Amino acid sequence: MFRPLLFETHRIPAPHCYRCPLGRSREECGLACLKEAEKVIEEHASELAGVVVESTFMAATGMIRQPEGWLSGVAAAAKRAGTLLIVDEVAVGFGRTGRMFGVEHEGVAPDIMAVAKGLSGGYLPLAATLATDEVHSAFSGDFAERKIFYHGHTYTGNQLGCAAALASLGIFEREDVLGRVRQNAARFASRLDEMLGTHPHVGDIRMKGLFGGIELVKDRATREAYPYESRTGHRVCLAARERGMFLRPLGDVIVLVPPLSSPPEELDALAVAVTRSVDEVTGS
Repeated sequence: MFRPLLFETHRIPAPHCYRCPLGRSREECGLACLKEAEKVIEEHASELAGVVVESTFMAATGMIRQPEGWLSGVAAAAKRAGTLLIVDEVAVGFGRTGRMFGVEHEGVAPDIMAVAKGLSGGYLPLAATLATDEVHSAFSGDFAERKIFYHGHTYTGNQLGCAAALASLGIFEREDVLGRVRQNAARFASRLDEMLGTHPHVGDIRMKGLFGGIELVKDRATREAYPYESRTGHRVCLAARERGMFLRPLGDVIVLVPPLSSPPEELDALAVAVTRSVDEVTGS
């Protein structure tokens, strides 16, 4: 029913190394997905209003981690085309990947960046849209020019939400949150690899910082997926709940997003709980 409200978009291939939409392998592809993205952006440069991407991961799609060089390559292509780069940092912003923002891993500075979730530490809903001076200037001028961006919603600048955000940002300033995330994430990734790296029903472990997912498969060798109706990921999360861990599945991808404040022993316990839950459900 919303189709009449939408405008035409051009899509680029997902940078999904484990299940490449172009049928290539990461070892030999030469970032083929980036080449396809560059081609689309170049061909439609004159009509593009902007290039919209998530940062570091495609989260709700299945915790798909972008290969190194993809985001910076897309950013460069957008700049050559003279169009805006609009990056969604809602999921990975504020320390999730070991940097304050995911774009920092590749030295990318978007024209527009959407942030939320971690902005308030998750305690209250708050979002913000960040923009460069150049973008801001398009809505700035003499009052008579009527250039103001007439936008707002009921809870814009909500006082409680902003207070929670200031408190959360204060912790980043006072404590070495990012350093702790990087240190704990390395240990956590190592534990997951030790326990599940060769598991017959784990196809791929995709982590960066304290963010990522584990893709379950019926057959590791062929990458055959479980039947969707078997709800394997859902059942693993139910089993983990019995072990005191509340997790979320995206199909058969088990989402792992532990609190940034998680101490090493809690992350170890999470790795053990996930492993035993996968074993229980897959009969391994």
